[in-house]
Amino acid sequence: MKFGFLTGCLQNMTLEEKMKYAHDVGFTALDVSCWPRQNTRDFSGSDIDVENLTDEDVNNIKELQEKYDIVFSSLAYYDNMLDPDNDIRKSYSDHLEAVIKAAGRLGTPLVGCFVGKDQTKSLSENFDEYEKVFTYFVQLAEDNNVKLMIENCPMPGWQEDGLPGTISYSPELWDEMFRRIPSKSIGLNFDPSHLDWLHIDYLQALRDYKDRIFHIDAKDMIVNEAKFKYYGIFGKKLNREQPEDLGFWTPVIPGLGDINWSQFYNVMKEIGFDDCFSIEHEDRRFAANNEEVEKGLEYSFNHLNPIIHDFK
Repeated sequence: MKFGFLTGCLQNMTLEEKMKYAHDVGFTALDVSCWPRQNTRDFSGSDIDVENLTDEDVNNIKELQEKYDIVFSSLAYYDNMLDPDNDIRKSYSDHLEAVIKAAGRLGTPLVGCFVGKDQTKSLSENFDEYEKVFTYFVQLAEDNNVKLMIENCPMPGWQEDGLPGTISYSPELWDEMFRRIPSKSIGLNFDPSHLDWLHIDYLQALRDYKDRIFHIDAKDMIVNEAKFKYYGIFGKKLNREQPEDLGFWTPVIPGLGDINWSQFYNVMKEIGFDDCFSIEHEDRRFAANNEEVEKGLEYSFNHLNPIIHDFK
């Protein structure tokens, strides 16, 4: 099993610098952020210019991977693929196509993305759109020897009221996703932290969807149960400090939150998961600069690595 992190948390560093850093710490994989060069998303990055990727670029990247003994677990691009604005949706679609093709050329097995949601349409209509849009993407992925994985984040920051901005955040919705597109080339980038603050049993979900889990995001969070009882299941509505602020949960680095990683690993062993485990660093307390981000990554590495070593 490979252990890595999503690269977008480190800003103003070259891909080679990130690979060297990962190797020096002891990581063996990177989940490479591949947003467009120009974007305004939090926690995003553009470590590979997939839209202008040349054969020389591909060869250089593969040489760096060998030099630093780093595999790419995934190319990551998470945007609203069902955006109601057709021009915006096309730009997202065009970029996801470029990411999929780049993954194929680099020999990277997975592309991570969101489904998203068209807030002007019903849930049933959204699944109709999903079926049409992602049938194409899944076929494109298969043509390039790649699989697609959907992260189970609700993206409440995509709506002013904090309600879900995606249609792919819970087991009920996964069932519909896989019913609509049964191909084994689409699965999950499984993030237990979102399930936990949604009060979904993430250990049972890990068991139930073992055949659809392609990659695991190691991300943690703290749920303040007293505030949950104050704000309610739909979360904070007034005076939100940032888009994802629902008032009762906070994303933190693994090891500083509520997820019991030893217990989680026991279930990973139970289901025979042996693919990539990757830290997604979204802890704002360790985000002021790269030095602080590295402190967070290394804290989580030192917390998780003994468990991973035992798992091996």
